[in-house]
Amino acid sequence: MAETFELADRYFERYQEIIPGYEKFLASLAEPLPLYFRLNTLKLKDPESVLRGLRRQGFEVEPVERVPWFFRVEPREASLGNTEEYYLGLIYPMTLSSSLPVYALEPKPGELILDLCAAPGSKTTQIAQVTEDRAVIVANDRRLDRITALVANLRRLGVACAVTTVYRGEQFPMEVSFDKVLVDAPCSGEGRYRKGYEGELLYQKEGRTNLSGIQKGLLVRAYDLLKPGGLLVYSTCTINPEENEAVVDYLLRKRQAELLSWEAPLPSHPGLTEWQGRPFHPDLKKAKRFYAHEIEAVGFFVAKLRRTV
Repeated sequence: MAETFELADRYFERYQEIIPGYEKFLASLAEPLPLYFRLNTLKLKDPESVLRGLRRQGFEVEPVERVPWFFRVEPREASLGNTEEYYLGLIYPMTLSSSLPVYALEPKPGELILDLCAAPGSKTTQIAQVTEDRAVIVANDRRLDRITALVANLRRLGVACAVTTVYRGEQFPMEVSFDKVLVDAPCSGEGRYRKGYEGELLYQKEGRTNLSGIQKGLLVRAYDLLKPGGLLVYSTCTINPEENEAVVDYLLRKRQAELLSWEAPLPSHPGLTEWQGRPFHPDLKKAKRFYAHEIEAVGFFVAKLRRTV
């Protein structure tokens, strides 16, 4: 375990200049990630009864003031997935920062929305909840086994406004144009890293996949699927500028996209406009970086863009 942690120290050292409070960040890697869940208002008639039920089972449940419908749970070792509330679809275990892309997307009832990398459905179900199940959501994933989990979550949470598709995101058909597209891209998962946490960095598990190439393909296709004036949100749970700012910068050079500012409910830092001597588009400061030790959740990157033509 100590060897694994030392490797992480050496890995994250290259980000020392861009991570605020770097020593606190390193110290946080030795702590388990807090556990959160989202109350599902599509099914809930009495939220307090759900909270009372969880407390009777020994869970300490506290609301997250800045993020509506999210709650922090202790003890960390207990399993929400074994509760009646989970099986009935009244709660959805979800890291707090995973809600951020949907806040940036600002989905509205009546909109046609594409979640390009949707499985297992955290953000799809959140979009349905925010729109009161009155949008039309296309939830896509390239792997059939992941679609199975996605469909199960849609049914469990009572989502009726979503349809599922199975395409490689980079090759999603161009027949329909969308009001909004979410690209929560596959990434190296650096924001999820913890000492002893079972989801260590993706590059350690799967080799040095060309993640940035995949991400660029997804983002360009997502932009091309938008209606003029449509909105696009790109997000990852990684710190790496090559998977974040460099990917958005690529889109800005290939298409006439406009980066937008947005209000986040959690502490953030501006996106980078330079990395290791490489300049990025100056508007990338409008993107947001979220660091795990500052938000007590998974680290995230979120950029919001508009199609101008």
